[in-house]
Amino acid sequence: MCIWPIICYNEGMKNITYRIIVEPDEKGTYHAYVPALRGCHTWGESIDEARKNIREAMSLYIESMRDLGEDIPEDAGLESFETIAVQNQKVYA
Repeated sequence: MCIWPIICYNEGMKNITYRIIVEPDEKGTYHAYVPALRGCHTWGESIDEARKNIREAMSLYIESMRDLGEDIPEDAGLESFETIAVQNQKVYA
Protein backbone atom coordinates (compact mmCIF):
# COMPACT_ATOMS: atom_id res chain seq x y z
CA MET A 1 0.00 0.00 0.00
CA CYS A 2 1.37 3.44 -0.94
CA ILE A 3 0.24 6.94 -0.03
CA TRP A 4 1.55 10.34 -1.08
CA PRO A 5 4.36 11.46 -0.74
CA ILE A 6 5.66 8.06 -1.88
CA ILE A 7 5.47 6.27 1.47
CA CYS A 8 5.00 2.53 1.07
CA TYR A 9 4.45 -0.07 3.75
CA ASN A 10 5.64 -3.60 3.06
CA GLU A 11 6.09 -6.37 5.64
CA GLY A 12 6.93 -4.01 8.49
CA MET A 13 9.09 -1.80 6.30
CA LYS A 14 8.35 1.82 5.45
CA ASN A 15 9.85 3.27 2.28
CA ILE A 16 10.19 7.04 2.16
CA THR A 17 11.34 8.99 -0.88
CA TYR A 18 13.78 11.82 -0.17
CA ARG A 19 15.03 14.56 -2.48
CA ILE A 20 18.77 14.46 -3.01
CA ILE A 21 20.87 17.27 -4.42
CA VAL A 22 24.03 16.49 -6.39
CA GLU A 23 26.27 19.40 -7.34
CA PRO A 24 29.73 19.65 -8.89
CA ASP A 25 32.33 21.00 -6.49
CA GLU A 26 35.54 22.96 -6.91
CA LYS A 27 37.66 19.76 -6.96
CA GLY A 28 35.91 18.34 -10.03
CA THR A 29 34.02 15.79 -7.93
CA TYR A 30 30.35 15.78 -6.91
CA HIS A 31 28.83 16.73 -3.56
CA ALA A 32 25.53 15.04 -2.63
CA TYR A 33 23.20 15.83 0.27
CA VAL A 34 19.66 15.29 1.53
CA PRO A 35 17.90 18.50 2.64
CA ALA A 36 15.46 16.61 4.89
CA LEU A 37 18.29 14.78 6.70
CA ARG A 38 20.31 17.60 8.22
CA GLY A 39 24.02 16.81 8.01
CA CYS A 40 23.63 13.87 5.61
CA HIS A 41 26.31 14.64 3.00
CA THR A 42 28.77 12.68 0.88
CA TRP A 43 30.66 12.93 -2.40
CA GLY A 44 31.75 10.89 -5.39
CA GLU A 45 34.10 11.01 -8.35
CA SER A 46 31.06 10.88 -10.66
CA ILE A 47 27.35 11.66 -10.37
CA ASP A 48 26.57 7.93 -10.25
CA GLU A 49 29.11 7.36 -7.47
CA ALA A 50 27.75 10.34 -5.49
CA ARG A 51 24.21 8.93 -5.84
CA LYS A 52 25.36 5.47 -4.70
CA ASN A 53 27.22 7.00 -1.76
CA ILE A 54 24.28 9.18 -0.68
CA ARG A 55 21.95 6.14 -0.64
CA GLU A 56 24.40 4.42 1.72
CA ALA A 57 24.75 7.59 3.83
CA MET A 58 20.95 7.89 4.05
CA SER A 59 20.60 4.29 5.23
CA LEU A 60 23.26 4.74 7.91
CA TYR A 61 21.83 8.11 8.99
CA ILE A 62 18.30 6.70 9.39
CA GLU A 63 19.57 3.52 11.08
CA SER A 64 21.43 5.69 13.60
CA MET A 65 18.32 7.79 14.27
CA ARG A 66 16.25 4.63 14.76
CA ASP A 67 18.85 3.19 17.17
CA LEU A 68 18.73 6.43 19.18
CA GLY A 69 14.93 6.32 19.32
CA GLU A 70 14.57 9.49 17.26
CA ASP A 71 11.71 10.12 14.83
CA ILE A 72 12.59 9.55 11.19
CA PRO A 73 11.90 12.78 9.27
CA GLU A 74 9.96 12.79 6.04
CA ASP A 75 10.76 15.12 3.18
CA ALA A 76 8.23 17.96 3.34
CA GLY A 77 10.26 20.34 1.18
CA LEU A 78 9.29 21.85 -2.12
CA GLU A 79 11.62 21.89 -5.10
CA SER A 80 11.14 24.77 -7.52
CA PHE A 81 13.08 26.38 -10.33
CA GLU A 82 12.81 30.08 -11.12
CA THR A 83 14.07 31.85 -14.23
CA ILE A 84 14.97 35.52 -14.09
CA ALA A 85 16.17 37.90 -16.79
CA VAL A 86 19.70 39.22 -16.33
CA GLN A 87 21.05 42.07 -18.44
CA ASN A 88 24.16 41.22 -20.42
CA GLN A 89 27.40 42.78 -19.24
CA LYS A 90 28.40 45.87 -21.17
CA VAL A 91 31.53 45.56 -23.25
CA TYR A 92 33.70 48.68 -23.57
CA ALA A 93 36.06 49.04 -26.47
